[in-house]
Amino acid sequence: MTTKYDLYRSATENVPDRAWGWNMYGAGLENIGREGHPEQLPIPEPADNQLLVRIDSVGLCFSDLKVVKQGGSHPKLYGRDLTQYPARLGHEVSLTIIKVGKDLQDRYQPGQRYAVQPDIYQNGKSTAYGYTVPGGLIQYHLIGPEVLITDEGACLLPVSDDLGYAEASLLEPWGCVMAAYTQRRRLVPKSGGIMWIVGRPSDKRVYQFSAGLDAPATIVLTDAPASVRALVAKTGAQVVVRDGVQPAEYAAVAAEFTAGRGFDDIVALDPRSATAVGEMARHIARRGTLNLVGETPLDGLVNADVGRLHYDYIVFAGNRGPDIAASYGEARNRCELRAGGTAVFVGAGGPMGQMHVQRALELPDGPQQVIATEVSNERLAALQERFGPLAEQNGRRLWVVNPTEPGVSLRDLTLEITQGRGADDVVVSVPVAGLMAEGATLLNGDGMLVLFAGVPNGTLAPLDLSRVYLHNAQYTGTSGLTMKDQALVMQRTAEKALSPGRSVAAIGGMGAALEGIEGLMHGRYPGKIVIFPQIPDLPLMGLDELHERLPQVGEKLGPGDVWTPEAEAALIEAAWQPPA
Repeated sequence: MTTKYDLYRSATENVPDRAWGWNMYGAGLENIGREGHPEQLPIPEPADNQLLVRIDSVGLCFSDLKVVKQGGSHPKLYGRDLTQYPARLGHEVSLTIIKVGKDLQDRYQPGQRYAVQPDIYQNGKSTAYGYTVPGGLIQYHLIGPEVLITDEGACLLPVSDDLGYAEASLLEPWGCVMAAYTQRRRLVPKSGGIMWIVGRPSDKRVYQFSAGLDAPATIVLTDAPASVRALVAKTGAQVVVRDGVQPAEYAAVAAEFTAGRGFDDIVALDPRSATAVGEMARHIARRGTLNLVGETPLDGLVNADVGRLHYDYIVFAGNRGPDIAASYGEARNRCELRAGGTAVFVGAGGPMGQMHVQRALELPDGPQQVIATEVSNERLAALQERFGPLAEQNGRRLWVVNPTEPGVSLRDLTLEITQGRGADDVVVSVPVAGLMAEGATLLNGDGMLVLFAGVPNGTLAPLDLSRVYLHNAQYTGTSGLTMKDQALVMQRTAEKALSPGRSVAAIGGMGAALEGIEGLMHGRYPGKIVIFPQIPDLPLMGLDELHERLPQVGEKLGPGDVWTPEAEAALIEAAWQPPA
């Protein structure tokens, strides 16, 4: 017997003339759609180099709220006049191809399912889907070279038939979470780059560079020891000496040799001054490294740019010496949570924070002890309800903590749980520099701080960089994702090592999208809101409401009211109407 769900999956022929969609004409919720409602927009035929796609599901994201707040001034909209050239939100998308232009018929076919990789670059410029390129809050739309011809090829990821639509939408946010633990920093001196080696005049130590020092094209020396001068003299690099430079003059050196772009690599030998190290760090190029080599702690904390750690992938590496090269390489610079360790997740109650906690608990060699913080007691209860059974099932310990409650000290709890050692990993999902600095104080000597939430470049926070070279501490951050990150999510889902649907907290149809954005703004649901565009009249509702409002769907939820592909099939069976 053919079900409506079967019809939905194969419905590639009967396409309506018009589609409901939410164009955005300026900043503010009032400028999404027309008078609080979606519009009916024509569905055009695809040109030879275009695809007509059906949007099956869209996840709403906090990044959408930045566009709502900023309108055309958002960095990825490049000052666009939205009254004339509207944008459309929705970058967490699952879609089905409906029609294929003749130039693409050797690569695409009607009925194929894809997820979008929205972090698009063309000729090095960001033209992200759901930003510059109108996104998925529409029932049908055209996709062409703006998505299919990019610096990374086509930004569409094939989706297996056993993955639900909502799960496919969540490949994007889950890919961002995966990217936080995937090495994306440069951990070797840049070939052909500019290196600056800064020493101390009184340092008599004999340094080595076991891996060779022939990568940089230019090496600038400031007060470098004799052993280092001898090393660089043997390289093919252009060597320039600028001795006696004071921290206040570092900017002038960077301007002279890098035109203000920053050094690709900076090596600080026997550093003592936190102020000097902080000034050096200001002049690291994007994806550049600051290699600290020494045995003596700095005289204080370093005001480090935590925005650049997140967005620019700058690296603080180091070792005790005398081998300068020992600081580099992935073996010393880990990016994964420590197996069997203790991990703290700051801001764990939001949708992305929950994903980090879930990943840690489902990771086969993940942390044994997980501390999740949240300032909302309602979200705290949801964390315990959602992840307590998962932790028990996988033999882990989960603590949920509101650090703002009277008498509660996150630091004291962390020290108690770790018997005074401190956390192995702290992941901050809140864009607040003060919380990032506080998170760093929870770490043990060789712990890792991951800045998942971004703050603007130039935002400073005090960090103990002495730990980098004395104990191998890690300070990292990531922004965005790649197709490989999304593919990894799909692979782990197929292996039953990850359950993306666990992140879904509420669902709604196309008509409820604006209410969903407003609900996201006010933290109404403890997880992801997923919109199903092909079900226009589905009200916005939490999964806990389904048992009463759509019992045939509620009964298909997993334990703990977890979204499943079976629940999705029941939803389509109950609420979808085939195109006339």
